[in-house]
Amino acid sequence: MKKYGVLLIGAGHIGLEHLMDIYYREDVRVIAVADSDAERAREAALRSGAACFGTDYRPFLLRDDVDIVIIATYTRSHLSILRDCLAAGKHVLCEKPIAVSLDEGRELVRLVKNAKTKVLIAHILRHNASYKKIKELISEGKIGKPTLLRMTQNHHALNWERYLRLMEDCSPVVDCGVHYFDIAEWLTGEKITEVSGFGTRTQPDAPRDNYALVNFKMSDGCSGYYEVGWGETLRSANEKEFIGTEGRITLEMRDRRMQDTEEGDLITVYTKDGRKYEVLNLPTVYKNMYAQLEVLIDMIETGAPGEPTIDDVWRAFSVANAAVQSIEDRRPVSVDEFISKQ
Repeated sequence: MKKYGVLLIGAGHIGLEHLMDIYYREDVRVIAVADSDAERAREAALRSGAACFGTDYRPFLLRDDVDIVIIATYTRSHLSILRDCLAAGKHVLCEKPIAVSLDEGRELVRLVKNAKTKVLIAHILRHNASYKKIKELISEGKIGKPTLLRMTQNHHALNWERYLRLMEDCSPVVDCGVHYFDIAEWLTGEKITEVSGFGTRTQPDAPRDNYALVNFKMSDGCSGYYEVGWGETLRSANEKEFIGTEGRITLEMRDRRMQDTEEGDLITVYTKDGRKYEVLNLPTVYKNMYAQLEVLIDMIETGAPGEPTIDDVWRAFSVANAAVQSIEDRRPVSVDEFISKQ
């Protein structure tokens, strides 16, 4: 078994989640940690057993024992760092969203498609066991044809400074929305064709709308909505419900359950034929960082396609940006027309 050397760039919140889930794995060795904050880089290196750390990632790209780079920095730096990594011949796992604009996003996609090494964008929900099970149930026809998708992900932002920094680069609709627009298309096998929504600032210091509700229509007539909010006064909410002609599937995450949290996530399948309920308790890891790293390693070793593919990533990113345009213009936006005009 090959042991892959990893360089982590960005030792903040999400970077540490990557480290804590991979540093002890048999096929992974953390070589170095880079962060603009020297003390944060040092602490992350100590926690993960990395041999070295620093504030500049570029010298670490010259090391032969670095095979994979995890880019866990703020969105604005993704394109430039990815370009350096690919020039150095490294494989890359890059956090979402891919860029701060459609133009930068197109350039990043172009680089990925022309790269000699492998790149995976971290759409972590693709690697979540509960969402995989829901996709399986929908594909089996458990709820018939999907007709309505309800998805809410609101954060009671106690660490408000962190969220303020995230919003400097992009809207919550893009930052978190790329996950759920991707999930909607992945679960149903259909495309989101139109988006419309509204947004607001629940706090005056928010640099842009920190709350939004986006409605979407899909190519087969299925509809849905995605609600996202980050705020000190917002209530945390996590609701996922997938409704079809023959029934519905609801997902209750483990940390939202009132009891039996040790059983994992709660998936409830209701079918109107016989008015039957089927309850599934599914132990899972919400952010399975190692699972997505394993997908990248499989891409490296077998040439397998990414999960998601870069085309899937681009599609979700485009839908999210079309949603932002809809909120700004206060009108529905055709996704394909939006992409073609940019």
